[in-house]
Amino acid sequence: MIASLSYKDQSPAVKARFDKLKQRPPLLEISSLFKIFDSKAGEIVALKDINLTVHRREFMCVLGQSGCGKSTLIRILAGLETPSSGQVLVDGQPVTGPGRDRGMVFQSYTLFPWLTVKANVMYGPRMAGKDDFTNESEARQWLALVGLDKFENSYPHQLSGGMKQRAAIARALANEPRILLMDEPFGALDPQTRQQMQAYLLQIWKNVDITVFFITHDLDEAVFLSDRILVLDPRPGRVREIVEVPVPRPRSHDQLREPEFLATKAHLETIIHPEDTHAAPVFDKLPIGRMTDVGDDVE
Repeated sequence: MIASLSYKDQSPAVKARFDKLKQRPPLLEISSLFKIFDSKAGEIVALKDINLTVHRREFMCVLGQSGCGKSTLIRILAGLETPSSGQVLVDGQPVTGPGRDRGMVFQSYTLFPWLTVKANVMYGPRMAGKDDFTNESEARQWLALVGLDKFENSYPHQLSGGMKQRAAIARALANEPRILLMDEPFGALDPQTRQQMQAYLLQIWKNVDITVFFITHDLDEAVFLSDRILVLDPRPGRVREIVEVPVPRPRSHDQLREPEFLATKAHLETIIHPEDTHAAPVFDKLPIGRMTDVGDDVE
């Protein structure tokens, strides 16, 4: 089922925002996409009949339970996996492999450790044949955009986790892609740094002609960042619902307790965990006996 979340008190401004978004030209089109893996136990259907249109300058997040195919989907969009059937178009052109029209940021820090931050950002354009003078000047502009202009000569091991991811974003943007693909890029960061990175990303997105397709498992993050949220069913991964986020922009973390934010988050919880949203967690008992006499008993 494909549906949009509707609120009875949805303001005219929110409705107008989504009407305007849908009038933008489509940038990413996914049609009848299937992905099937072979295993010793037989075929595993990871993705089933995915249909989706993402518009230019849209920020879309993808949510779903572990194993629903989120990372498989984004790897197909990046050209790192081949679909079993179906089609992916970017600007009307079929995706047949990696390309400069798509930038990718992973959860792990994928910077080259032997290169400086500036050299990391320059790497892609240099491989594409851009002259070093122009490349270096543009790399400095990208680093200034992500707030790392004072660290251009530092090496990755000298940066914090959040700074490494900002450098990775600058490196991806240096190739001037049409769409930025992000696979849980802030998942390894501490909560405070994660919030800072979310704010940085929205600032970058506001100032660059880029469409963002963002994988996450965090409901707060999805609601805070996105225009719309694609929710996938558990395996096989299918489109469960497409949720329009009514939280007004510009966004700040002060909105996490606003009615629109809480209502959207509650709706996501009910569709991702429809039966056990309020259930207490159940833990299996481990089949391990006492290894030594500890001298007392604890619960």
